[in-house]
Amino acid sequence: MEILCSGTPMKKQIIHLSPAMPAMSTETLVWTCVGNLTMQKNIFELLVRNNKSVKATEWLLCNSTYDLEPAAFALAPNILPIGPLLASNQPGESSSVGKFLPEDSTCLKWLDQQPPGSVIYVAFGSFTIFAPTQFQELALGLELCNRPFLWVVRPADITDGKSNGYPREFHDRVAASGRMVGWAAQQKILSHPSVACFISHCGWNSTMEGVSSGIPFLCWPYFADQFLNQSYICDVWEVGLRLERDESGVISRGEIESKVEQILSNEKLKERALDLKNIVKTSIKEGGGSHNNLKNFVEWMKA
Repeated sequence: MEILCSGTPMKKQIIHLSPAMPAMSTETLVWTCVGNLTMQKNIFELLVRNNKSVKATEWLLCNSTYDLEPAAFALAPNILPIGPLLASNQPGESSSVGKFLPEDSTCLKWLDQQPPGSVIYVAFGSFTIFAPTQFQELALGLELCNRPFLWVVRPADITDGKSNGYPREFHDRVAASGRMVGWAAQQKILSHPSVACFISHCGWNSTMEGVSSGIPFLCWPYFADQFLNQSYICDVWEVGLRLERDESGVISRGEIESKVEQILSNEKLKERALDLKNIVKTSIKEGGGSHNNLKNFVEWMKA
């Protein structure tokens, strides 16, 4: 792969860092699908500096497990996984430590009222911004599913300063089955027995939380590493499905309805998600790979 000093790939191509790792497209490299050309160049330069800096470190720790990415750790054995690292329980419900926005805790009570394995959980992290057309297609797609859903929709002033308009009378039509909140305790939601699947942007923290909860994914990556994370979810771990865009670049309401039905009727996929949950949980138990790495690091710090 040839790359200009600015980080711009000289041609579109598919690359493999390792035969056992998912293929990557030069169009979705971490820095090539973020913002404008100036931002892409800045991020590329930051990554180059980081790569030089890590040579001076004695320990490189990451939020993953050997079981999730064996080929990647074989390629870079100096990187040691200590995950899954999940948000610790806060000392009180009012604590704001580690929270992007104030959480709506009432949605947990709402989840308690839903049947087991029935709720579609929808959340896209702290950076995703939708065009109005796509936002409305998502809303209408959730409505078409005719299933209970919990949708995290950030306040407009946190996105692009504009109000993402819901379809007309949408709130009235979904009042009995849908719940929209500004922010939520995602780890608690994903581990709730009423949640059936996770429509996600595939950010790594969300990916680790979903995997650790045994929840199947519907993947909707936005930028950076999220496209590679989608490949792991769908192609390597086989615990999720892709949401495909139509010829105009929109994920349609019909696509959302279809993929929700596919994933909720796929018992093998759900079984794999639960198996993967058990595997990653084992890594942080006494004797697990992540547990041992963290223990060795702590002992090194004490020495």
